[in-house]
Amino acid sequence: MPVAAPRLHWQDPAARPRLLITLAALILLWPGLQITEFRPQILFDAQNREVMGRFLSGFWPPEVGSEFLRLLGRATLETLAMATAGLVLALLLAVPLSLIATRALSISTVLSGTPSGVGRWVRYPVRVVLVVLRSIPEIVWALLFVRAVGLGPTAGVFAIAITYSGMLGKVYAEIYESVDAQPTRALLQSGSSRLAAFLYAVLPNAAQELTSYTLYRWECAVRASVIMGFVGAGGLGQMIDLSIRMFAGGEVVSILLTFLLLVLLADQVSLHLRRRLA
Repeated sequence: MPVAAPRLHWQDPAARPRLLITLAALILLWPGLQITEFRPQILFDAQNREVMGRFLSGFWPPEVGSEFLRLLGRATLETLAMATAGLVLALLLAVPLSLIATRALSISTVLSGTPSGVGRWVRYPVRVVLVVLRSIPEIVWALLFVRAVGLGPTAGVFAIAITYSGMLGKVYAEIYESVDAQPTRALLQSGSSRLAAFLYAVLPNAAQELTSYTLYRWECAVRASVIMGFVGAGGLGQMIDLSIRMFAGGEVVSILLTFLLLVLLADQVSLHLRRRLA
């Protein structure tokens, strides 16, 4: 008589921790919803739906006049130029700061695994500077620079350059430290300079990840350029602000569609470059 196979009782060992984490997240989320007075049901109120319907009806048809399209094209170029110029200036500041802040080029860390006291004292102030640069949102910097240099894309370029230099510098330093340290150690032990170790050991291994993150930040800079336009930094954001103030819904739709195409274009360019580097 064949012996019946024992029944296997499978149980996920991580089920209880996941349940506890989910409950903890819900417990922490509830006070936040209460503080922000989150009430999604008001969107379905009859009066609010009627007001929203009348508001949205003014957004059609889109504005396609020749004079408006000329202004729209100029604002689009301003937005692209603001994002690109701001990112280039950010790179000029982020690259040297990241080289100072990283432990990947520390001789004591690479050779012995323990950073020296002098190295820590040199890197710590630079890391503090990177924290300060990225902790203040770019729109705040844009407000300050609009007061300093006046309305226009210049304020947006400076705002992106300052904030993104902190972001890029921090991430670049971490990327340098994530690559294999063996080539760097070999070059430093043979008497090479730190710059040579960076160019021939760190950079080749980190180039793809550095490029990918830089392109991602360029996409973010394009979006940020539009938002900063609301505080007078020019570009598409300033056009949207003016059109909303004049209740020109058709113009707003045309600008939003242009912005959507601009973001899709930036995404496709970034994707193409990533594939070429892969």
